[in-house]
Amino acid sequence: MQEQIEAYMNFLVIEKGLAVNSTQAYERDLKRYADYLIKTEKISNWQEVRKAHVLTFLHHLHDRGGAASSVSRMLSSVRSFHQFLIRERITTADPVLHIERPKLQQQLPKVLSTAEVEALLGSPSSNSPLDKRNKAMLELLYATGMRVTELCSLRMSDLHLHMGFVRCTGKGDKERIIPLGSHALKAVEAYLQESRSRLLKQPQEAVFVNHHGRPLSRQGFWKVLKKLASDANIDKELSPHMLRHSFATHLLENGADLRAVQEMLGHADISTTQIYTHVTKVRMKEVYSKHHPRA
Repeated sequence: MQEQIEAYMNFLVIEKGLAVNSTQAYERDLKRYADYLIKTEKISNWQEVRKAHVLTFLHHLHDRGGAASSVSRMLSSVRSFHQFLIRERITTADPVLHIERPKLQQQLPKVLSTAEVEALLGSPSSNSPLDKRNKAMLELLYATGMRVTELCSLRMSDLHLHMGFVRCTGKGDKERIIPLGSHALKAVEAYLQESRSRLLKQPQEAVFVNHHGRPLSRQGFWKVLKKLASDANIDKELSPHMLRHSFATHLLENGADLRAVQEMLGHADISTTQIYTHVTKVRMKEVYSKHHPRA
């Protein structure tokens, strides 16, 4: 059964062009699914899987405390895998057919206020190479709304500072061009001119490097972000995606076109971007309730 999972992983990478993080998530889900079928249901071949097996697996996840969003994601992984098995003629029936996804309660993205963003951006205040790097990363994230993985994957050839934009490679290897504001330009230029060469130990294409001179990882950035948020006295539970959420929300609050925000975020479907309009309405109500004398 593992052989078919490996074949599916190759399909996702080669034919679908999925990013490493996405394929790793699919692989984790499917290995857990296969492990359950083998150990609990005593199944040794994908052709033996029936709808009842899939349903009991989903109930098993729920009983072990799995959130509706986690169960839904797992079902999505299992569904696409079984469709692959049918296309490859490994199996003849789809056991996931007609199984509905669990209903999800819509979670609005958590965002920082403009004051909190200003405090966070002002947190790396020294002239040390690492603080200049941190300042450049935060300014770039907030100016572009790019994902942390996209930030860590930036290459020197992706920067077009003289023209005021950055080229970003997102999910599915889709490229997009994102304009840069003056603050981000200034911070990135300062890092490149004054600090990056002091961090490098050997030639490196990655824009952002750690103190060893190697490309900064997502985990490395997350540690930096938590430390800077603490220094800025931000007591919200921060996530690496929060600057991306704040970027989109603040643009829409200030009258930006939804389609333009969709393009900059790299969303394939505008309905994904529309959730930020709900955030702005919620924030508008909060402001009204707080400041209107007859609220």
